[in-house]
Amino acid sequence: MSAQRKTRVAVFVSGGGTNLQALIDARDAGQLPDGEIALVVSNKKDAGALDRARRYDIPARYLRRKDFAEKLEPLMREFEIDMIVLAGFLCILPEEFTRLYPRRMINIHPALIPSFCGEGMYGLHVHEAALRRGVKVTGATVHFVNEICDGGEILLQKAVDVLPGDTPESLQLRVMQQAEWKILPMAAEMVAKEIRNERI
Repeated sequence: MSAQRKTRVAVFVSGGGTNLQALIDARDAGQLPDGEIALVVSNKKDAGALDRARRYDIPARYLRRKDFAEKLEPLMREFEIDMIVLAGFLCILPEEFTRLYPRRMINIHPALIPSFCGEGMYGLHVHEAALRRGVKVTGATVHFVNEICDGGEILLQKAVDVLPGDTPESLQLRVMQQAEWKILPMAAEMVAKEIRNERI
């Protein structure tokens, strides 16, 4: 394996792919020099992220949830994937799969872990919980993935103010714009660089 080869990244998505777009934009701006977005995978056949990937000539694959355990590992081998980014991926991966990528799989969570995280805390549910609690500051977290939901080591966090009159939707958008889209590419580059340096 050439030491010069970039870290090959698979991005797992379930929705429209706004975090995927942040990664693509970072790549195009030269902010992901050690990583190559080599594959996009979704558990939703109609996920907008799949179309988004194809528009940028990135290979995109849909896998049914019941096929994940059987087909995911061979797919990663086929595309020679070094690391995985969960970018709005709403499916819990099998433990035996996550163990294959120690410190090589990261996730973006739309809150400041350990607040508003764990089972059932995804998407708008996170922001609804934050508003119910009355917190004045929320944000986003990028962490390594392990067998515990949202339980891996934290890589980066960024705080975002909660404003009077916020709705779950307005808070979600602000957290994405001010935190998620900034720290996810930064964390992806950090891990991609570390993996690439291991080969030198």
